[in-house]
Amino acid sequence: MAHFAVVAPAFYSHFNALEALGGEFVARGHRVTFIHRPDAGQYVRDPRIGFHAVGAASHPPGSLAESLRRAANPGGPLGLRRVILDMAASTDMLCRELPRAIDQLGIDAVVADQMEAAGGLVAEGLGLPFVSVACALPVNREPGIPLPVMPFGFEDSERARKIVEGSTRVYDWMMGPHGRSIAANAARLGLAPRSGLHECLSPLAQVSQTVEDFDFPRRALPAHFHHVGPLRPPGIQHLPEQSRMPAIAAGRPFVFASLGTLQGQRFGLFRRIAHACRELDVQLLVAHCGGLDAAQERALEQAGATWVCAFAPQQAVLARADAVVSHAGSNTVMDAIAARTPILALPIAFDQPGTASRVVHAGIGLKASPQFASSGHMAKLLKRLLEESTFADKLEGLSASVAASGGAPRAADIIEAALQLRGVPREEVASLD
Repeated sequence: MAHFAVVAPAFYSHFNALEALGGEFVARGHRVTFIHRPDAGQYVRDPRIGFHAVGAASHPPGSLAESLRRAANPGGPLGLRRVILDMAASTDMLCRELPRAIDQLGIDAVVADQMEAAGGLVAEGLGLPFVSVACALPVNREPGIPLPVMPFGFEDSERARKIVEGSTRVYDWMMGPHGRSIAANAARLGLAPRSGLHECLSPLAQVSQTVEDFDFPRRALPAHFHHVGPLRPPGIQHLPEQSRMPAIAAGRPFVFASLGTLQGQRFGLFRRIAHACRELDVQLLVAHCGGLDAAQERALEQAGATWVCAFAPQQAVLARADAVVSHAGSNTVMDAIAARTPILALPIAFDQPGTASRVVHAGIGLKASPQFASSGHMAKLLKRLLEESTFADKLEGLSASVAASGGAPRAADIIEAALQLRGVPREEVASLD
């Protein structure tokens, strides 16, 4: 059996998805250890999975919270640059520390999140097999497909292709500090030149939490790329004890609102959502993931929210909800698709604009600006989601795709085959699709 190292950005949502995959590996007799800065250990809650802290000198205990605050609220250009510098510093630290940790732990293979270049770079430099996992939208590039961070829809035209090319150049310029980190570490590890996340992906197997029908039309994904759908544990979700399903009244629509683990402090946006739901006379559950205090919770209830809590059992709530208002985080969107719940996407950062554009492209929801959409505009969009049948029709087919995608068990099958851990020839991995 193999010992896997998991290397991912120090974000709860990424660790949560990869922990589900790790749990599947453990159930098959493998060992799994996450490797990152000390504070990231709080995200690993499965007692069967290990955590190995590195980089305490440059990323000491207690420093992650400030990095997360910057990521959640970058503000203007200077703030955004600080977030990019944080990404570069994390990649530098991991590229410096991973080789020693991998040797100490006796690692056989690496599971590398697409959003952290260090996993692929170090594995390749050490000659270790590695696989890439897209917990967010895939970073794989191809002509005409907008990058995940871009808000554009898909259009098969020369004009659209030029927009994609121009926006990609701007993105690469803005990401310069991170690109230079990737380039410098690739050179130090004796690898071919590269400067982007899309150049640090596995040649053996790449798996994605998306399903093919949700993405824009792809023509150039590698043969070893596999859509496996949401990576979720088969048992009970890891939730605080106070998380529970509210007593939802029959006969009135029920809306769930969540802005994820990083954006839950946005009281003003939640208040506009609450006003919209009060205008429509619908029941609203707000889950702020610990971002609000007790006074803000009471203010949201006065503004129109029926229930306000830190955490909710998301999959169960979405299965009951008539619509969800979301930041368009990948985990929430994929769970909403699985539950056949129409989505009002309010994208804030990271790949959320791209995910929101794909929600609209797939016909399973609508999007609005989190900064400028008034409560009245949100109410109009929610009314459409609650009353128009076209969204439910589109969700029916897409939900079936998610149900058949295989999730963590299929991802583990693909990875085991690609790494020849169970005697399946590498060239037969495609037969798992």
